[in-house]
Amino acid sequence: MLTRLRTLYILVKDLSDNEVSVSSALIGHLDALLQSGLSAAQRKKIEVSEQKKKRMKSESDLSRLTSAASMRSQLEQAANLKGEQVAARVTDDAENAEKDEWFVVKVIHFDKDAKEFEVLDEEPGDDEESVQRKYKLPMSRIIPFPKKNDPSGAPDFLPGRQVLAVYPGTTALYKATVVNHRKRKSEDYVLEFDDDEEDGSLPKRSVPFYKVVPLP
Repeated sequence: MLTRLRTLYILVKDLSDNEVSVSSALIGHLDALLQSGLSAAQRKKIEVSEQKKKRMKSESDLSRLTSAASMRSQLEQAANLKGEQVAARVTDDAENAEKDEWFVVKVIHFDKDAKEFEVLDEEPGDDEESVQRKYKLPMSRIIPFPKKNDPSGAPDFLPGRQVLAVYPGTTALYKATVVNHRKRKSEDYVLEFDDDEEDGSLPKRSVPFYKVVPLP
C-alpha cells in the first residue's frame, strides 16, 4: 500500500506541474492576444494622452521658469533705483491708505530678500516739522519715474488717460487727466488735476514727462 501511495503521489505531482505550465502558457497567449486586439483608435488615444501629459508638464515648467526670470528682472531693476527719486505711497494705516497719498522720495536701499525699499522723504510737510523721515516700503508701493535723459523710454499717455503726476511746486502726486498728447517725446504733458477747480473749471497745468507715472 505504501508503494502504491508513493506511486500515486508522484503521478499527482507530475499532473500538477503540467497544469502550472499549461496555465502559464495560456496566460502568455492571452496577454499577446489582448495587446494585438487593441484597435488603432485606442492606441492613438493612449499616445495622444501621453503626449498631452508631456506637453502640459513642459508648459508648466516653462511658466515657472518665465515667472522666476521675470521676478529676477524686477529685483534687478529695483536694486538699480538706489539714489533715484521715485513715487511712493508712504501711508500704511487703514485711514490714510484710503486717501491714497503719493509723494516723491529718494531710494536709500533695496533689500532683495525682503523685497523691500528703504526710502527718505527729503521734503516733509509742516506737520513733520521739516524733519526728514525714512520709510520701509514693499515693491507694490513704489513707482519709478521715467528717466529725464531718456524721453523715448517714457510711457506715452494719450488724451483722456488718467495718471499720477507731481503737482507743480510740490513733491506730492495727485490723480490727473491728460489733456494734450505730446508732439515730441521731450515735451511736457498738459494735465487737469482732480479737485483743482478754479472759478468753476479745472486749469490746465504743464508737467514734465519725467514727473508723470501710470495710475495704479
